[in-house]
Amino acid sequence: MKTGIALGSNLGDRAAQMAVARDFIFTLHEGSDAPLGSALYETEPVGCVAGTAAFFNAVVEIETNLEPLHLLQRLHRYENESGRAPIRPKNSPREIDLDLLYAGAVQMATGELVLPHPRMTSRRFVLQPLADIRADLILPGQSSSVAQLLSGLPAAPVARLVSTKW
Repeated sequence: MKTGIALGSNLGDRAAQMAVARDFIFTLHEGSDAPLGSALYETEPVGCVAGTAAFFNAVVEIETNLEPLHLLQRLHRYENESGRAPIRPKNSPREIDLDLLYAGAVQMATGELVLPHPRMTSRRFVLQPLADIRADLILPGQSSSVAQLLSGLPAAPVARLVSTKW
C-alpha cells in the first residue's frame, strides 16, 4: 500500500540526517514504481518552546506490505538508533522525527497510531512537501485534495525551499 511518511530534523546536520533517514525509509519500499520524495524545506517550529531551531522537513511515499503499526515500530526504532530519546518533552528539539501520515485507505485510531495523521491537514510543513509528490491525493476521510487543503491554510509560516535534490 502507498504510505506517506513525514521527516523532520532541527538538531545537528539536519540535511545529512534527513538524507540518511530518507535512504532508510526507501529500503522499506516494496513497490515496482520508484519511491517518491519531496523537496527539502526549512520551516519555523510549531508548538515548540521559544528559541527552538528551525526544522528541515520533507515527505516521502513508499509502497509497503508492512502493517501500519509494524511500520511505525520500525520508524521509531530508527529514530532511537539515530539519537532521538524515546522519552522526552513533547515537541522538544530532535535529530530526526518520522511521522506516519497515511497508509493507503486505512483509517484507524489506537493508543499508538491514528491514521491519517490527525494534524497533518493543518500543517503547512507537512502539506507543502506532500503536495510536491501527491498534490491530487485525497486522504481517507477528506473530500479535498492535498493541494486544496494546502491552499486553504494561512500564508504564514511559509516554508522556505532548501533543495529540490537532497
